[in-house]
Amino acid sequence: MSLTLLVMAAGMGSRFGGLKQLSPINSHKETIIDYSVFDAKRAGFSKVVFVIRRDFEKAFKEQITAKYNNKIEVDFVFQDTQDLPNDFTSSKRTKPWGTGHAIWSARKKITTNFAVINADDFYGSNSFNIIAKYLSSLKETDLSQQCMVGYRIKNTLSNNGSVSRGICKLDLNSNLYSITERTNIVKKKNNTIVYVENNAETSLDENDIASMNMFGLTPAVFSSFEESFISFLKKNINELKTEFYLPSVLNNLIIRKKSSIKVLPTSSKWFGMTYKEDKEFVEKSIKKLSSSGEYPKQLWIL
Repeated sequence: MSLTLLVMAAGMGSRFGGLKQLSPINSHKETIIDYSVFDAKRAGFSKVVFVIRRDFEKAFKEQITAKYNNKIEVDFVFQDTQDLPNDFTSSKRTKPWGTGHAIWSARKKITTNFAVINADDFYGSNSFNIIAKYLSSLKETDLSQQCMVGYRIKNTLSNNGSVSRGICKLDLNSNLYSITERTNIVKKKNNTIVYVENNAETSLDENDIASMNMFGLTPAVFSSFEESFISFLKKNINELKTEFYLPSVLNNLIIRKKSSIKVLPTSSKWFGMTYKEDKEFVEKSIKKLSSSGEYPKQLWIL
């Protein structure tokens, strides 16, 4: 079965201080994206679709996708704030509408089962292997079965500031029961993990399952994304910053019993570049993985 990787790369990278998607992490000027595409290709994915902004299209193609020529099929989607359903318009909106909109934006480019990832997160080879295997078992027309790779929250934090994570609850069959976006999660000096909301701290268990936006979906979900997006826009069309999140669509499917989402535990270690200070840790981690033989020193040889 053909599988597609959808990479959400339209983020501003404001906390990182630049376009972190293009920031090299090894001596061959390769990026976290390059490692994700490499892992996806060897797991069996045959196509990658990038969701980007038009203003950095040229730099993205020159620095990232040029090296994939004749190695994996590549396509692009532009996350345009004016790409809206049902004749909605928003003349003042400049900030992207969020991860849910990013998925919906790819509706015309994806016809196979697909995995969704963030551009600035390192997911690890085991995660790609298990999601590819599960996706290959699903029918492309079936809405009732989807999947998600789950990470322990303790393995997803930055030492340099707060992070946003989808905190998950599972049922007895390891299906996703609910997912709640927490936007201010921090690890304190005593190693406890909390999220801050309305100036109040709430504790999280270090083994709680976090979503890192690595989902396995069938093309059947696009109609559900559109339906949820329309409902969102009816309430928020004039908002300049409120975002339409991917987890909200999946929560809605679960609540309505339209789909079950199998949570796939991974042995891979996550890391990413939320802040400038994270880059050194990422570079050291990649070097260690290369030294162990997990990756070649240069992934993509022209």
